[in-house]
Amino acid sequence: MDETTPPEHLNPLQRFGRDIKQVRLARKLTQKHLGKATGYSEGYVSKVESGTLLPRPSEKFAKGCDLTFGTAELFAGLLRRIEEGDHPSWFVPYLNLERKASRILDYSTDLVMGLLQTEEYARAIFRAYFSREDEEAIEGKVTARLRRREVFERDTPPSFWAILHEACLRTVVGDAEVMAGQLEFLLEAAASPHIKLQVMPFSAGAPAAHAKPFIVLRFTDSRTVLYTETRVGGRMHDSEQTIDAALDDYDLLRAHALSPDRSVALIKTLLKEYRA
Repeated sequence: MDETTPPEHLNPLQRFGRDIKQVRLARKLTQKHLGKATGYSEGYVSKVESGTLLPRPSEKFAKGCDLTFGTAELFAGLLRRIEEGDHPSWFVPYLNLERKASRILDYSTDLVMGLLQTEEYARAIFRAYFSREDEEAIEGKVTARLRRREVFERDTPPSFWAILHEACLRTVVGDAEVMAGQLEFLLEAAASPHIKLQVMPFSAGAPAAHAKPFIVLRFTDSRTVLYTETRVGGRMHDSEQTIDAALDDYDLLRAHALSPDRSVALIKTLLKEYRA
């Protein structure tokens, strides 16, 4: 990033980096000092300030800068708004709850859900959905989607149970190479102690097709929330009757889905087909 570049010509991450640098210099700190204070390397700070750190500076770093600079929640807030700007406005309330959930139950019917998407898979989806947007906008959306995985880096990560209909694995997003990478990632995810993964096979028939995609978020200190989505946006529900019905549906889906071991076996079989 050229020091003479006008602020209006910088992308959000470059402006974030420039602001970090300006405050750091005003506090008479070196990049090494800031790195040590925030728990990161000098090279990490350098990439943040140049706007080249991918996928994006961490929330921990932003909070560390605020603590070091004495700027309250200035940089943590800036980073959060950058991320929210890459999501539809109707999705942001769900995203804020997802970060706090202690348990996540997901049922996906045609595409792998966002938390489990690879970079290439997400990029292929966004290029198809937002074909008129430029690459910078697409990359911002990809980065924001990948950052959702940070929930698994918490000290106490959420318990995540995902049921993917077989259609999610057979619908070719991008090409065979993209799908092979996506299935490899699902196998890695299935090996995590925090993630349970089941596949709903086509052979399950009508019970598998009964439910539309949905996500249930559970919390340690607040009410359970159901999230559903349509072409015009997402909606959250918290009525006891609606939540109970969704949990009953999820139990039924789990009962009809393949076991975790058989699900992994199916994913491995499909992976061989994509690699062939």
